[in-house]
Amino acid sequence: MTITRFAPSPNGPLHAGHAFSALFSEQLAKRRGGRFLLRIEDLDTTRAREEHVRAIYDDLRWLGVSWQPPVRRQSEHMADYSALLEKLKRMGLLYPCFCTRGDIRRAVAENPRWPRDPDGAPIYPGTCRGMSHEQRNRRMAGGERPAWRLDMARALEMLEMMERPLTWREEGAGPGGETGIVTARPRDWGDVVLGRRDIGASYHLAVVHDDALQGVTHVTRGQDLFHATAIHRLLQELLALPQPAYVHHRLITTGEGRKLSKSLRDQSLADLRAAGMTARQLRQQLGF
Repeated sequence: MTITRFAPSPNGPLHAGHAFSALFSEQLAKRRGGRFLLRIEDLDTTRAREEHVRAIYDDLRWLGVSWQPPVRRQSEHMADYSALLEKLKRMGLLYPCFCTRGDIRRAVAENPRWPRDPDGAPIYPGTCRGMSHEQRNRRMAGGERPAWRLDMARALEMLEMMERPLTWREEGAGPGGETGIVTARPRDWGDVVLGRRDIGASYHLAVVHDDALQGVTHVTRGQDLFHATAIHRLLQELLALPQPAYVHHRLITTGEGRKLSKSLRDQSLADLRAAGMTARQLRQQLGF
């Protein structure tokens, strides 16, 4: 059975891009006689707001989107993600990192050709990777709270020992038209953070856990997350989680070609309703 999900973060109001993603996911499940789930990804409790959670329900009901209960809220399952972090630590795949974003920027500032990840951020230079256990323990004993990074080289070595090819089945298309069997390239991301110092687990870890737990067979999401699939596939193999298919879809953009954004306060679904737009008009505008 096909199972899809829509998983918004309640850190701002939904816009037309979210509407497209929710409708796309729901329609895929309906066409295949499957199930459509709603997950509230309120992992970042420093930014999540209950008024945005309520607005998500209101917006989806206005759109005519229905989902099968229960709704999973990540903030209620932090212990699950902590357990995964501990498992990866026992496997020797994580190390504590005390660097701030400012530290990383300063470390790479003198090299304009420093490699960047697919999102354009500088690859972590490995400052804390070689730190001795004594140094790490001393800093943590002094009250410093580290982030936990994946040792990418060690993780890929372990994957090679497992003799598992790292690919995924793309039933949509990537930003470059990639489809079919796609080779994952997690090395392009460097030593990614899997345990944040402020909230615990990162998005990458929580999303692969929840997709597996909820039996999601088709991960539907925008093309802006296409390259992050490489990290997710790596974690699925390391943690022996099932491999879903991925269906990346087009992004809804402004007239200037920029994708819609909460942080830039693009027009929300509530704004569209207030301006007199009906759900039917928006669905037609989005191609549904």
